[in-house]
This record gives sequence, C-alpha cells and structure tokens, in this order.
Amino acid sequence: MLERHACLTWMLLCVLVRQASGQNHAPEGVLNCCEGDVLFLLDSSGSVSSYEHSRMLTFLSELLQPFSLGEGQVRVGLLQVGSQPRLEFGFDTHGTQSGLQESLRNTKPLRGDTKTVEALKIAKERVLRPGVPGGAREGLPRVLVWLTDGVNPGDVMGPMAELQQEGIAVLVVSTGHSNYLVMREVVTPPLENHLYFVDIDDMSIITDDLRDAIIEIIRAERINIHDISTNSATVQWRPVLSGLRGYYEVRFGPLVTQVPGGGGGAETGTSPSTGGSQYQRLVQPADSSTARLTGLKPDTTYTVTLIPESNEHSFNALTATFTTKPEVLSPSVVTVTESGATSVRLSWGPLQPQTVTSYYIEYSALPRGELRTATVHRTQNSTLLTDLQPGTTYLVTITARYASGKGKAMSVKACTEEETPALADLQLTTVGSDAVQVNWKVSEGGPSGYLLTWEGQQSSATGQRSTVYLPPDSQTTRLTNLPPSARVCVSPIYHTGRGDGLCCTANFHPGA
Repeated sequence: MLERHACLTWMLLCVLVRQASGQNHAPEGVLNCCEGDVLFLLDSSGSVSSYEHSRMLTFLSELLQPFSLGEGQVRVGLLQVGSQPRLEFGFDTHGTQSGLQESLRNTKPLRGDTKTVEALKIAKERVLRPGVPGGAREGLPRVLVWLTDGVNPGDVMGPMAELQQEGIAVLVVSTGHSNYLVMREVVTPPLENHLYFVDIDDMSIITDDLRDAIIEIIRAERINIHDISTNSATVQWRPVLSGLRGYYEVRFGPLVTQVPGGGGGAETGTSPSTGGSQYQRLVQPADSSTARLTGLKPDTTYTVTLIPESNEHSFNALTATFTTKPEVLSPSVVTVTESGATSVRLSWGPLQPQTVTSYYIEYSALPRGELRTATVHRTQNSTLLTDLQPGTTYLVTITARYASGKGKAMSVKACTEEETPALADLQLTTVGSDAVQVNWKVSEGGPSGYLLTWEGQQSSATGQRSTVYLPPDSQTTRLTNLPPSARVCVSPIYHTGRGDGLCCTANFHPGA
C-alpha cells in the first residue's frame, strides 16, 4: 500500500513538474523579437477584489514571461490606480525576468477611488515621456496597456487622446462589460487586436493574442540591409553574441530559383528560407555585426537569414528581404552645363569606366545641319563642342560603348547663344537749328531692330528724354525739335538682348 502511494505521489510530481516546465516555455520567436517600453496601468481600486487583483497579476506574469528584458530589449513598468496612484516600478527597474516576476508577486492593491485620470497624468509626464529620469527611450515604440474592471473609469478620453497624439499605442483589457463606448474610443486601432473584454477567470485565453499585439507594435528590426547596389549589399545586426562563444551564420539567396551568383568563396546549398532555391552561406565571428554580400544580380529580390549560434544561449533566426538596384547603363542623364556663342559643354552620368570603353558623340544643327562626331575617353563625363554657329539649336546624341557589346544612347538639344555685335558707327548731321539726321552701321550680324534715344544734357525733366524703336532694315532717321546739345544714342537689339551702342551729341550752330 505504501509502495503504491509512493508511486502515485511520484507520478503526480512528474505531472506538476511537466506543467510548470510548459508554463515557462517561451513561445517561438518572442525572446529576441522586440525593443520598446511597455507600461501597464493596473486598476487596483476598491471596485477590484483581492481575488481579481491577484488574477490580473498572474495574467501579467504569464504575458510577460517570454520577453527578454533590459536595454536593447523590452522594458516594463507597472502603475497602479487607486485613491493615490502609485508607480510600483519603472522602466529602468527590472532587467531580468526573475526580478520582474518577484515584483509582480509582491504587488499589493491600493484600494480607494478609481483615480485613472490622475494615474494617466503620471504616466504621461513621468514614465512614458522620453528624456525624463526613468522615462521612455527616445525613438522606440511606447505602449500603454490598461487593465481595468470597467467601473467608473472617469473622464479618460482626453488624456488617452493626448497619449496617442504623442505616438503612444493604447491597448485595453477589461474584465467587466460596462463603458464599452469609452473603451472603444481610447484604444489605438485596430480594435479587434487592441481591445479585449474577458471574464476574470478566463484571462488566460487572451494571453497569446495580447502578447502578439504588443509584439507587433514593439517588434525590433534586428537585421538591417543598407548600401545596396546592383551586385552587393551590407547586412547589419545587433551583436547579440557579444561576450559569448559562438558565431553567426548568414544565408542569402534569391526568392525564386536562379543560377547561384558568385561570391568570394561562400558555400552554397538549399534552404527553405529562400524558397528552396540555392543560397550562399557566410560565417561571421561572435564579435561581428555586419557582413558584405557580394556576387548579387541586378534588380533581384533576395532573402537573407541571420542565425546566431551559441551553446550558452538560444537565439532566434532573423530574416529580411531586399532588392538590388537595377543596372543603370550610362548615360542616364545628359545636361548642358555651359553655353556660349560658338560652343557648348555637355556632361553625363553615371561614370562607369569599368564597363564603358568610350563615349561616341554625334551632333548637328537643326533641322538639317552637317553631322559631326567626336569620341571621348571612358574616364570622362563631359566634353566641350566648339566651332558651332551662334544662335543655333543642335541635336547632340551621346552613345556609351560597352565592352560587352551593349550600347546606350541619349539625346539632348543644346542651343548656342546669339552673338550681339556692337554698333560699328554713328554719325549725326545737323539740319537747321533743331533737327539732326542720324546714320549708323552695325559691324556684322542682323539685329532684330534698333533702340534710339535722345535727351537734353542740361535737363532731365519729364519730356526731355525720348525713345523710339526702329525696324531692323533702318540705318538712318531724322529727329526734329531737339533741345540744344541733345545727346543721341543708338543700340542694336537682338533676340537675346541688347548689343553695345554708340552715343553722339548734336551741336547746333546759332543762326543756322
């Protein structure tokens, strides 16, 4: 009989140990998943019984058990609501699960009135605000989880809205079924993931869903891809193996089955993480935090998986996807950087001396000018075209010649500036006592007209200065009723501006 009793006792002990072991098992993908600050607002006023308070703390214990805590991970705070709200512990208190779990077990209810609004003020100003002592971390997700019985929550919609305006996600768990409209208003969407109504004895059924909702908000990007080019990329990760024995295995490959790329001695294989396609494998030491992926193909989507390996700790594999840049054949941009009357300078890019052998340039005046050509060395990305006609539009085509036989051309219109020759000669011949015959010549080119002005030298009053525009075929005109010692100026006018003119003074002889 004693032997049978001992056997039953041993079996019961095994069952209890197995259950306890199962409760402490961390759900897959949680331990190394997140980085953020989560504050729990726990109602422990007089409307919450000791039993209900205990059940809420047990729920929190199970909810938080899988998370890694501390700097670079998840930080947790607990603020209780009562007549005098109290911060039980802040974000900088617990860096281990053992310390957090002990604090939860020792937390006592406050009782009294439900001063939720006062508690939210503490949360906003002392806990969730970055930069204050013990406050939230700058640039990381912040979450407020409100656990309440739903009785007399107070005027919380305003304070909750202020928290959301500051980027704080608000989640609500209510063990009562009153004030639904209030709870609905204060929750950060989506409601189906962030608002829970559950009986106090059934809280465990929402543990996984609430944890997943929190993870979705504070999930850390532990693996980043940067410096992406057409054939390479850099992978960067948080050095979780720092101070430990181990190594990182980096696997990367295209999402679809392709011929595996090259890449400096990397091993290859097949992996479910790359859709069953070929992948390359790199091994990096425990103190590293980056790896350069090479031998990639342009405009291709890749999956990279980082697997931290250590006998001292268990870490989750981290995965990211990225797409290499498409191959850009030069020239993709051609610009006119300088323009003169007989020359223009053109620039193009990108410069690709490793693949381009030379640049071939063709240019001619529009609409049917003579075609001229030039060849530019592969290391140059600009050239000056000379001996062009002034005031003329040219069509310029730049073709990159590649060693592979490929070629890419791009055309641009380039305009030379118009020449604006100065006036070559100006002569005044007096006619009578107040008239003058004006004659002029232009050295070359054809102006679009002439601007003629005259004024008396002794007065600048209104009416003493006159201006007239003359057509391009004019080279003489007569001015009458001029004031004594009138100054006459003629300037050639072109499409792009005024050329330099000449001025003469008309001296009338007394009694003429």
